[in-house]
Amino acid sequence: MCVQLQYIRAVAALLVVYFHAILQMEKLNPDAWMTDYLFGKSGVDLFFVLSGFVMWITTADKPQTPAEFWWKRLRRVVPLYWTITLAAAFVALIAPQILKSTQFDMPHILASLAFIPWLNPSDPEGRMIAPLIVPGWTLNFEMYFYFLFGLCLLIPQRLRIAAITALIGGLFVLANLLPESTAGRFYGDTVIFEFVAGVLLGRVYKSGISFSPPVVALAVSLGFCLLLINDHLEFDLPRLVSIGIPAAIIIFFATAIDLPDLKRWRWLRILGDASYSIYLTHVFTLAGSRMVYPWVKAVVPSDTVIVGLMVLASAAVGLASYYLFEQPVGRFLASTGPKRERSMTTAGNA
Repeated sequence: MCVQLQYIRAVAALLVVYFHAILQMEKLNPDAWMTDYLFGKSGVDLFFVLSGFVMWITTADKPQTPAEFWWKRLRRVVPLYWTITLAAAFVALIAPQILKSTQFDMPHILASLAFIPWLNPSDPEGRMIAPLIVPGWTLNFEMYFYFLFGLCLLIPQRLRIAAITALIGGLFVLANLLPESTAGRFYGDTVIFEFVAGVLLGRVYKSGISFSPPVVALAVSLGFCLLLINDHLEFDLPRLVSIGIPAAIIIFFATAIDLPDLKRWRWLRILGDASYSIYLTHVFTLAGSRMVYPWVKAVVPSDTVIVGLMVLASAAVGLASYYLFEQPVGRFLASTGPKRERSMTTAGNA
């Protein structure tokens, strides 16, 4: 798989961390100049497009059953997410002041573990649809997409893109036609089509399209400029249009070149490997940063530097989680998976 996908994952994770670090700074010091530069939620859209892209290129011309596909996805997503969710629930029970946007609510906890869209009880307006770990709302979309994509593996490959598009599109229309409901609001969001865009881009990638390095560099740079500007200005447009299209442009051009794993960018690839851990653990790291802010501020008076330290600390904790938990657990679950999968893994390592 092209290494630039890992680079983009790293950038996406760091964008989300920066976004939440600025939100923390708004609470700690609203007058900090950096609070005027709030952006980074677009990292999520990069993840969504990447997800659709990866699902296509890892299943095209590689026969597998829906069960095999779902098992690979579950063993990748569930262990760390459930561990983090249960840890947050425990903290919310014994020390609720630490996690401001988390309440101990058993139905909400169970819905979070089951990837079911649920109103977050910590929202005073009662409108936020998010699990116990608020950034985990993206995983509810991911699991929804994985379920539908897995079903489409039963369809011949030549019809698969049309099938997943029709299935997601039909459920999107249904969600918007039904009476107001939590599930309808969630699954009726246009952001779900960012996965479809990723699938289409995966199909284009498999066709072998390529561009020269200068064209790729210019297009990716312009794509990121458009992504971050639209992210910051928050135009009154569907997220699919304002952020999803720039994200698709970035993925399209970034994958249209054969790029080696450059030694000087190896750190970015490593962060990309750990991007899932960084994404899930950074809420704890930033909560801890908020608690020690008064002491850090006495030593480091610059809030700009403090935000930088928040991002670095989040990356460090995420890397620790990746190497100490995500990787070992992933290897163990891979060894206990379906026999066919284990035999293929053994053959691939021979």
